[in-house]
Amino acid sequence: MWKFENSPLVGNRLRLEGVYPEAQIGFTKPRHWEVKSAKVIVRFRQSPALLSKRSHLMLRVNDTSIGSKPLNHTNSEIGQAEFNIPAKLLYDENALTIMAEQQTAEDCTNPNNPSLWTEILPDSRLVFDYTPRTVQMNFSRYPYPIVDDLSLDANQIAYLHPKTISSNWLTATSRFQAEMGRLMDYRSFKTRTVDKLEDLKSTERLIIIGTPADQPILSKLALPYSLKNGRILDGKQQPLPNDVGVLMLTTSEDKETPILIATGNAPEGVNKAVQFLVQPQDRQLGTGQALTVNSLEELPSPAPRDWAGYLPTENKFNLSALTTLDRQRFDDTTVRGSNAPAVQIPFHALPDDRILRGSTLTLHYSYSPQLNPKTSAVEITLDGIALGAKQLNGNGGDGTLTVNLPDNLVKPTSMLNVHFMLQPREGGVCGLQADRQLWGTVHSDSSFNLVHNTVAHLPDLKLLTAGYPLAAPQDLSTTAIMLPDQPTKAELQTFLNFSERLGRMSRADSVKLQAYVARDLTETVKNEQHIVAIGTRDRLPLSEVMATKGFDLGAAFLRQLGGNSVQALPDQEGVVKSVISPWNQDRLLIGLTAQTEQGLKEVQDLLKFDQLFGQLQGDTTVISRNTANPSPYDPNGYSLQFFQQAPSQRTITQSNVLNRIVMFFQDNWWLIPIATILIGLLLYGFSQIYLNRVAESGEMR
Repeated sequence: MWKFENSPLVGNRLRLEGVYPEAQIGFTKPRHWEVKSAKVIVRFRQSPALLSKRSHLMLRVNDTSIGSKPLNHTNSEIGQAEFNIPAKLLYDENALTIMAEQQTAEDCTNPNNPSLWTEILPDSRLVFDYTPRTVQMNFSRYPYPIVDDLSLDANQIAYLHPKTISSNWLTATSRFQAEMGRLMDYRSFKTRTVDKLEDLKSTERLIIIGTPADQPILSKLALPYSLKNGRILDGKQQPLPNDVGVLMLTTSEDKETPILIATGNAPEGVNKAVQFLVQPQDRQLGTGQALTVNSLEELPSPAPRDWAGYLPTENKFNLSALTTLDRQRFDDTTVRGSNAPAVQIPFHALPDDRILRGSTLTLHYSYSPQLNPKTSAVEITLDGIALGAKQLNGNGGDGTLTVNLPDNLVKPTSMLNVHFMLQPREGGVCGLQADRQLWGTVHSDSSFNLVHNTVAHLPDLKLLTAGYPLAAPQDLSTTAIMLPDQPTKAELQTFLNFSERLGRMSRADSVKLQAYVARDLTETVKNEQHIVAIGTRDRLPLSEVMATKGFDLGAAFLRQLGGNSVQALPDQEGVVKSVISPWNQDRLLIGLTAQTEQGLKEVQDLLKFDQLFGQLQGDTTVISRNTANPSPYDPNGYSLQFFQQAPSQRTITQSNVLNRIVMFFQDNWWLIPIATILIGLLLYGFSQIYLNRVAESGEMR
């Protein structure tokens, strides 16, 4: 059963308004399902003004009608209708279209009547009767069956806890988890650690990372490779070299749980096996149930400002250089109808990019004839702010529209929208219009001319919501995670959630994230890496993150801010704090901490849910829950407090001198009149001195 509330289009309810409204909901069919039958159960509430004889609810699946139902209920009554879906209509990805005909008059219905509505309730659902297929253990289909991007529910994986937590295991696990975050992208994903196979849930997949000595369970599983004396043997029954990685797909003893194993006879072999999986171009070589990774080329790190899906670093580029929401290159895009949806253009500025005054967009568009020139126009908006519009004539053709981009308003989440407001030359009967012949096209040769600077003020957790500076470069090669020598379950869960978040915020051909236990921290790591320390306050590996004048957690539940201190019992809030690294002024030291493990759970939720993570700001964020089991979609479920108490900030810039001067005066415009007066007084003084000297020289003659 899959409820409509799982679709972002529905949320609390889906409202259909107008005479012939329609909405489309996408759903998938998991790869291991052999669907025998399916049906849609639609629950709805309708306007009492609708005429039951002329109003209907209609459904289509993949453009094939599956039935209709009269809208004949009162305002207070909730209707329910069932529609059978033929199994042969279902594909891996499907579209359910809900349409309505809503009439309030026998002869002529006003399409602007506000009583034309039907609400589809979120507890409407799809119900499937299916038989599970046999899943083949084959790396040619990886990452399936470990995760399935077609799953209707959240994918769930569990890591088997090794005998001893080491830096090698943490590094391999963090890289694998970051790659899982990239693969899952916007999809729900749940992760945890387990101590033994019996702890697994039926819906989880198991990940085993480590040597046979680290993971003794390997000797009890049915594997393609033999083990002897804690070492993996090759086909000649000889131990594999230490630098060879081994990857295997198998199942639990009951054949119910798929298991992925990344192992080797030494840590370097384990790391090579995991690295093969996190490099998409390399893992395409995989096939069969088992792989030995003999050699693996290390990929170079991308440039720090080479971020896929963001604005190019060049000043001039075309629309074709940008990507769509589904990460495809932007091509000519056409929309149709008088209520045509906007053409959405992701316009994501790099986190350290600053768009200045003088930046322009020249839109190249074309449109259909038979328009009413008085009411037809094209409009460009940025994050809901109108930038400009142009009237369309009634003969069709193409044109251009140049608009200025506002300075300092382009963000890493910005969206440009091009709206075509198209009205037919002649009105239809009873207010209804045949408008499918109306169209507008945005062409990919539309051009941008940007004036931008590279500047960032650290520490700033708002930049972290886009991954900066930890994801610069995008392979995470300048970031390290620190845990206590013997991390607890709560600390490991925070570590997994943070690794996943880093993966979701980055795109690269490899993952080079590092992770360490406290005993393995070196001076080189301190001096060269951004460091993220995880642990409760009394176990935090790097206490320097709290050794500032800002918000601080002290011993015995002490909370400090500047010269003020209080003792809170109990203190179950989570803390995310960022400071300039004391070892390198160009690096950050970030703490994910709390006084208790319950506080770490709040940090885990902050990292897990986009709605919470996107609110980070200041140099310190404190989070707590308001109810026992809050919903991440409830704005009152959590409380967040923000502090900006850093004693000093580090400004990172790559701009030339002229751009820095321009940017300085844009930020401090009030200095311009003062500077003008001072310059005028200075020139007046020089002129008086000059005139006095001229006068004195004349008297001497």
